[in-house]
Amino acid sequence: MAERFERHRQPWRPDEIQKLHTLAKKGMAVKAIAKALTRSEESVKDQAKKDGLSIAKLH
Repeated sequence: MAERFERHRQPWRPDEIQKLHTLAKKGMAVKAIAKALTRSEESVKDQAKKDGLSIAKLH
């Protein structure tokens, strides 16, 4: 069963974007970042792409 994300379709807040940048720079995987931010992996990937971040492809 898929995990449920409370933040579904909610706009990204500045603090969440900052945390995304921090975690991505530490080399965390998409799955771990998504869990930390309570966002879907797809949402994390989309936001990272908008911000020009590269995220580790690890599982």
